[in-house]
Amino acid sequence: MYSKMQTVKLVTIMVAFFAVIIFPINSYASHSWNNYHWARTSNPFTLKVVDSNTSDWDGELGLARADWSTSTVLDLTPETGSDLSRDRKRCVMISGKIRSCNAAYGSNGWLGLASINISGSHITQGSSKMNDSYFIYGDGTNNGYNETNRRHVMCQEIGHTLGLGHTSEDGSDQNTCMDYSNDLGNPSPNSHDYQQLASIYSHTDSSTTIAFSSFSGSPSDVTDDPNSWGKLTSQSANGRSSTYEREHFDGSRTATHVFWTEERAEVCRGCDHRYHDDH
Repeated sequence: MYSKMQTVKLVTIMVAFFAVIIFPINSYASHSWNNYHWARTSNPFTLKVVDSNTSDWDGELGLARADWSTSTVLDLTPETGSDLSRDRKRCVMISGKIRSCNAAYGSNGWLGLASINISGSHITQGSSKMNDSYFIYGDGTNNGYNETNRRHVMCQEIGHTLGLGHTSEDGSDQNTCMDYSNDLGNPSPNSHDYQQLASIYSHTDSSTTIAFSSFSGSPSDVTDDPNSWGKLTSQSANGRSSTYEREHFDGSRTATHVFWTEERAEVCRGCDHRYHDDH
């Protein structure tokens, strides 16, 4: 009897040990995007977000900017950009800044798209695009996507341009806009996102890639043409997240996260969604 009780105690202790040690590791796994980060010489740093959105997206961008500025290592400040249709559609990146755009990019299967230009591991510029072909409100419809969904996608695309990846890619709800929960019900970051940013930016650099003002043209320009995204480098198990990378002749690279609709993803979870439709 005594030996049996010892065995039960030992098993109980081992279960408790693994619950304390292993569970937090899984709960707080890194979701840095390949350690990509903005180079800067001090913290906190200020990064400008150029607003090339129509007025119906200003609220979502403002909330995303405020949420990410809660981080202890960075502040996002607004800068007015062109909201002309042709400029929003192309959404050319601007050196040292993030540019946010919305346009009717077409019923091509993606809700949001985030691109960063990279030199080594340093982000030199970024852009986020919201696809009004799915989020449109002008005709009184929103294709099933509500305000929370819009905020979830906007928050995530801006998060990618800061160097964050996804907390999960299996469709589970992690209570953050950086997850791929199928209901898109988390409009804001959570505490782990802020911890991850603090980790990514825990060091400083000898130079900075922030606050330049020149427009970037070729070779780093990524458009709504999927052929400009480069090669598929990774895709989530549920098919809703794809990452593409394009190399340029000057040695820099452009990495792009694509947020697909559930309809496009479910056609073929493991396929490159650029090359099939929703049927």
